[in-house]
Amino acid sequence: MTSHDVAAPGTPAYRDLNVLRWLVAYTASVSGDVVYFLVLSWSATRATGPSQAGLVIAAGALPRAVLMLGGGVLADRFGPHRVAVASDATRCVVILVAAVSVSLVPPSLWLLVPVALVFGVVDAVFMPAVGALPPRITGPEQLARVQGMRGLSIRLSNAVGPLLAGVALAAGGPTGAFATAGTLFALSLAVLLTVRVSPLPSAGQRAPGGVELRDGLHYVRRHQTLAPLVAVIGLSEMCFSGPVAAGLVLLADERGWGAAGMGWIASAFSIGAAAAALLLTVRARVPRAGPVMSGALCVTAVGAVALGHAPALPCAVAFGGLIGLANGITATVTGALVQTATDPRYLGRVTSVTTLCSLGLAPVLFPLVGVTVAVWGAAMFFTVCGAICLIAALFSVSAPALRRAELPGHSPGSGPGPGSGPGSARPPER
Repeated sequence: MTSHDVAAPGTPAYRDLNVLRWLVAYTASVSGDVVYFLVLSWSATRATGPSQAGLVIAAGALPRAVLMLGGGVLADRFGPHRVAVASDATRCVVILVAAVSVSLVPPSLWLLVPVALVFGVVDAVFMPAVGALPPRITGPEQLARVQGMRGLSIRLSNAVGPLLAGVALAAGGPTGAFATAGTLFALSLAVLLTVRVSPLPSAGQRAPGGVELRDGLHYVRRHQTLAPLVAVIGLSEMCFSGPVAAGLVLLADERGWGAAGMGWIASAFSIGAAAAALLLTVRARVPRAGPVMSGALCVTAVGAVALGHAPALPCAVAFGGLIGLANGITATVTGALVQTATDPRYLGRVTSVTTLCSLGLAPVLFPLVGVTVAVWGAAMFFTVCGAICLIAALFSVSAPALRRAELPGHSPGSGPGPGSGPGSARPPER
C-alpha cells in the first residue's frame, strides 16, 4: 500500500479510497447476484416450466438460510476479508462452470438445481463476511455514511442488474448471461483483494464451531443494545425484504393498475430509498439515532397502511416513495448501530443473524402473501405490514438502550476517534 491508500483522519467515507474500493467490489458482487438470479429463474422457467422453476429457486434459498449462521462463525474465525475473498472466488468459479456447462448441454433441472445449491451454500458464507467488513476498513464515526453508500450500491445494482441480464440473455442466451454474472464476480474479487483491513483482535484458543455459534447467539441475547435491535430489524424487514414486492404485484392487479402501475410504485419506492441513502451518505452524523429509527418506523407503518388503501395510482406512487424513504433511513441507521455496538470478535456472527432476519427468511413468507391477498385482499396485506412496523417502532421505544442509542460523530478539528479507520497505526491484515 502507498501513502495515497491511507485516508487522513476524519476523511469522509465517500472520499476514502479504501472504502470506495470496498464499495466497488460490493456493487459488482450485488450486480452479479441480480444477474445470476434472473438468468437462473429464466433458464429454469424455459427448461422446466413455472412449477419446477420454484424448486430451482428454493434449492438456492434453503441452504443460504440454513447455513447463514455458520457463515458468520467462519467470518469471525478466519477474518471477514479472507472469508469474503475465498467465497467470492468460489462463486466466480461456480458460475463460470455453469456458463460452460449450459454451452455444452441445454439447461435442465439436473444441471440448474446443483448450481443453485452450491451457490446458496457459498452465498451463506459470503454475505456475513462482506457485511462485517465496514468496521474493519473505516472508523466508527463513518459507519452511518458507509451504510448509506451501501444502500446506494444496492439500488444501483438492482437498477443495472436486470438490464445487464436482459442484454446478456438476448445476445448470448444462458451461456452469455452466466458468463456476465461470473465476470462481475471476478471484478468484485479483484477489487476486494486490494481493500486494506485492520487486523482481528487476538481470540486465543478457538472453540469448536458449534460452541462458537452458541456463544455468538448468547452474546446477542445478553447484549443490552443488540438484543432489542435485532428484534427491531427482524420485524421491520419482515415485509420489506421481499414480500412487499409480491404484494405490489397483487395490489396493482387487484386495482387494475397493470404492470405499468406496479412499476411506477416500485420505482417510487426505490427512488425514496436511494434518497435516504444519499442523505445519510453526505451527512456528518445522525443525531439521536434511536429516536430517528423509531420515527422512521412509524412513518413506514403509516405509509404501508395508506398504500394498501390508496384510491388511485398517483396516491399509491406517492406513498410508495414515502415508504422507500422511511425504510431506507431505518435500514441505514440500524445497520450502523449494529456495527458500532458489536464487539469486533463477534461481528461476523452478529451480521449473519441480522442478514438472516433481513433476507434469509423472506422465501418462507412469500406463500403467506398470496394467501392473505386471496382471502382478505391486498389492503389487508399492507395493513398487516403497517401493524408489524408499528410493533417494531413501539418495541424500539420501549427498549431504554435503543431510546438512548447514538452513532459516533466527528466534530471538525476533534481528531480521530479510537481505531478511526484504515489510517490507524495498526498494520493491515493480508
